[in-house]
Amino acid sequence: MILTVTLNPSIDKTVRVDRLIPSRLNRIHSVRMDAGGKGINVAKVLKRFSAEVAAWGLTAGYAGRFLSQKLNELGIPSFFLEAEGQTRTNLKVVDESTRETTELNEPGPTITPEVLKQFEDRFDRELPQASLVVLAGSLPPGVPPDYYGRLIEIAGRRGVKVILDADGDALAHGIEAVPYAIKPNIHELEKLCGRTLSSDEDVIRAADPLLAKGIRYVVVSMGGRGSLLLSKEERIRAAPFPIEPQSTVGAGDSMVAAMAFCILQGISLEQTARWATAAGTITASKPGTDVCTLQEVVEKLPFVQVERLT
Repeated sequence: MILTVTLNPSIDKTVRVDRLIPSRLNRIHSVRMDAGGKGINVAKVLKRFSAEVAAWGLTAGYAGRFLSQKLNELGIPSFFLEAEGQTRTNLKVVDESTRETTELNEPGPTITPEVLKQFEDRFDRELPQASLVVLAGSLPPGVPPDYYGRLIEIAGRRGVKVILDADGDALAHGIEAVPYAIKPNIHELEKLCGRTLSSDEDVIRAADPLLAKGIRYVVVSMGGRGSLLLSKEERIRAAPFPIEPQSTVGAGDSMVAAMAFCILQGISLEQTARWATAAGTITASKPGTDVCTLQEVVEKLPFVQVERLT
């Protein structure tokens, strides 16, 4: 089983307007409400891949109960520890004229140390059921920046692989606990290493110290420029096939889901590059928070251009 952890999930409210005009009245012509958050998006993709997956995390209030109901409708088993307050709602405004999406994300409820300890204990007890864990997304207020690191250390003691997809301090502290794989985007990696990464060589040099720590894979997504999948032994560059972008929401999460799927299937890094790139690209071609399917990914694998770098 793959276990996804989303500590700061959301209700993703996607609205569409003909043209977004700042400081003016904008009339919405369609509204969609989905269970959101990076780990939950990963779980949605894995469910479509027919993988055994469960979604864990923290929720609060009516919005949290709505989120759990949505996951139940999708057939995704879940455990969400309830905190005080209200699970956040993230508003995504799609401008039909430009096909650009403006995101307005709430911070989420403040989590107490008691709730964090309860979650940590449950995570430790139930972890032997999992073969791989995905820790993804932002940390809500009240959660210390080293919390992902704590969960990675617990998983390490249990012999369970972890993929970490986080940003800022949460990523930096998580790296110190040496997860199995990380998937920063180019901006997150630049922030982590404190410099601009203009070329593939720059990205490789930035990833080398991370691999030296013991991280098995560093996967760097670069939007339309493709991605780099790096290990100590291999350096793979993957270029996406042409699409008409609809929404970037969930594209990176689809890449993480494909990575998790490939790791458990024992698929090579080169083929993982094809799977991850196809998954992310297909999701970017879909409106709102919709994600790729297994059939779509398999059909598009031959169209991903893969190159081994020296």
